Amino acid sequence: MKKIARRTFLTMATGTALAATSRRAAAQAYPLRPVRLIVAFVPGGATDTLARQISEDLKQALGETVVIENRPGAGGYIAWSHVASSDPDGHTLLLAENALGMSQALYRGKASTFNPLTQYDAVAGIATSPSALIVSPSIPANTVAELVAYSKTVKGKMNYASAGVGSVSHLNFEVFKDAVGMEAVHIPYKGGGAAIADVVAGHVPMTITSVQGTKALVESGKLKALAVTSLARSPAMPHVPTMQEAGVKKTADVELRFWFGIFGPKGLPEPVKAKLDGALKKVLADPKLRERLANLDITPEYSSGSALRARLETEIKSWSKFVDEKGIKPE
Repeated sequence: MKKIARRTFLTMATGTALAATSRRAAAQAYPLRPVRLIVAFVPGGATDTLARQISEDLKQALGETVVIENRPGAGGYIAWSHVASSDPDGHTLLLAENALGMSQALYRGKASTFNPLTQYDAVAGIATSPSALIVSPSIPANTVAELVAYSKTVKGKMNYASAGVGSVSHLNFEVFKDAVGMEAVHIPYKGGGAAIADVVAGHVPMTITSVQGTKALVESGKLKALAVTSLARSPAMPHVPTMQEAGVKKTADVELRFWFGIFGPKGLPEPVKAKLDGALKKVLADPKLRERLANLDITPEYSSGSALRARLETEIKSWSKFVDEKGIKPE
């Protein structure tokens, strides 16, 4: 019996060692198949736009196809939970933005099985981009002051569109409302692209959304941009004033720009993280990509995984403070 037990133990130990060796070899050889880059919103929004700008360059850097997969719904939680429960082998990644922290602030204390700080490995921060206050051409306002004045003449309250509950466009507009004293009803969509489309169609009068997602529509006259959230004017919309120039005095200590980062399921092997980190550095340093992004007012901005995680922690804390002070509730 002792010999059988010993043989069983040795077999199990050998199997465990072989499995560990196999995992290390797979990590060293990464990627072994196409990499899925998950986006939590429908095509046409800020995060999707950036994903499509970098996917081909990332393919060249990794030596494997990068497939963009849109998984909209539940304010981002469908995609976020999917990535969190995926195998931590680097073949399923998330391109996320501030909404990852904003939603945690908004739903803090609510029943949830998702926590990006405990269920994700932060790989690298990759870019920042301003938002713009956008209105339908049918709205008789060409400045922020005119928009605020007009909103007070509307029976009931005006509506504003967002990419979803807890999205960047949702809470950024709540900051804007608080700063200018406007009353407006939130209309959430499944992504920035869908929200923008309904503002173009005149179904909803206004939104705050990405510059890159609306630049062409503003230039063609299908939308009007009244202000941008960056400290300086956007090179993509140089005629549009900043919020500060438009007289908006922000009352909350929060970030109104988009920031974007790459995350993976908790437990990514170090060789995989190193390969991804090196590939992203190479992609973001490429002059051709930087020029393409500059035309959309997206600034390549590399940061390490540890810096990205710290940014997410700060985002959750700062937005939690604003949400609590203003009594904002998830619809």
